[in-house]
Amino acid sequence: RELLPPWLVIVAGLTGIVLLCVSTKDNVLGFLQYGIVLDAGPSRTILFIYQWTTTKANKTGVIRGCSSCPVQGPGVSSYSDSPQKAGKSLEPCLNWAQNEIPAEQHSQTPLYLGATASMRQLNLTHPILSDGLLAALTGTLKSSPFSFQGAQILSNPEEEAFNWVAVNYVLENFFKYDWRGQLVPSGKEMAGVLSVGGTSAQLTSELEEEKQAPKEGVRLQLYGQTHRVHSRQCPCHGAEQLRSRLLSVLIQ
Repeated sequence: RELLPPWLVIVAGLTGIVLLCVSTKDNVLGFLQYGIVLDAGPSRTILFIYQWTTTKANKTGVIRGCSSCPVQGPGVSSYSDSPQKAGKSLEPCLNWAQNEIPAEQHSQTPLYLGATASMRQLNLTHPILSDGLLAALTGTLKSSPFSFQGAQILSNPEEEAFNWVAVNYVLENFFKYDWRGQLVPSGKEMAGVLSVGGTSAQLTSELEEEKQAPKEGVRLQLYGQTHRVHSRQCPCHGAEQLRSRLLSVLIQ
């Protein structure tokens, strides 16, 4: 119904990965806890740091993004011929993260890398090369002082489900604070998310409770509720196709 401002999408980052993929433990001492997610996209990789306390809403953490570090260089798939350089490119941001997070929290800070479209394509065309890249990235991440949780190529449904979670989380559609300052369900409807990529667009929305989720759908358990999320791909509606159509119209 409305377009999100660019800053909102940037702030969302990969909040969904933190909520769904990174395992967290209660901090009995009440200190802030931290988590690190590396978003390995087609054109570049960005390291995001998130933090949270022991406050939870129906067994799901309440997190916020606190800082980020863009990795210098192209996306990791560009290093298919020299995978060790891909791992090496992450080191400056990993060193930066060590200064951002208290030293006593390093061993308790989960670290996760999620690769998206370009790595999916590389895995389809040259699976040996993509395996080599993941191995090199894993080696670098394991050598850091953080608690490595995994490096994997996200499927398209998984990636779009994370986008859906991130946007609805930032819009506060999952929960709100009541007059007592306690977390309660917000009662809002979940927003659908339209993601426009280079060659296609994806529309992700929640299925109605009584409908059966398609096989390619994703079932999520968040804040005491079950959500069935499904993505529909719209081929030839990506940014590159739209740009080509616009240029064609201008030329005519």
